[in-house]
Amino acid sequence: MSKIKKIVSAFDMSDYSEKALEYACKLSDDLKAELVIVNVLNQRDVDIVYKLTKQYMNDMTIEDYIKGQEKDRIEIMDKLLKDKTNKYRKIIKVGVPFVELINAIKEEKADLAVMGTKGRSNIVGAILGTTAEKMFRKCPVPLLSVRRDD
Repeated sequence: MSKIKKIVSAFDMSDYSEKALEYACKLSDDLKAELVIVNVLNQRDVDIVYKLTKQYMNDMTIEDYIKGQEKDRIEIMDKLLKDKTNKYRKIIKVGVPFVELINAIKEEKADLAVMGTKGRSNIVGAILGTTAEKMFRKCPVPLLSVRRDD
C-alpha cells in the first residue's frame, strides 16, 4: 500500500456527505494529504432548469443558473469547513454525479475517495441505484464510506 497523498471527498450537500466531509478533513490533516472536495451539479437538474428558463424566464440563461449554483455551493463548503481545515481545493462539475466523481478521482490522481453512504436520493436512485452504489462498483481507488452517527 502506498502513502495516501491526495484524498477526493464527494460532497452533495446532504447531511450524510457533510459528515463524510468532516471525516475527510480530519483524515487529510492526520495523513498530511491534500484534500480535494468535489461537488457535482446533476445534469438532470440542469436540463430541467434549461427547459424552464427557455419556456418561462427569458431573462435568465442556463449559464447564469450554473454560475449561481457554483457560487452558492462554494459558499456552503467554505462555511462548513471554516473551522475544520484550511487546506482544501474545491471542484464543481456538471454531469452525472458518479461519472463526474470518477473523472475527478482520475484527473486528480487521488489515492483515496471519501463519501457518505447516502445522499440526496430520489425515485430514480431507488430504481437505478445510488451514486454510492455505482461508486463502489467503479471507483479506481479505495473508497471509504462514512455513515452518520444516527
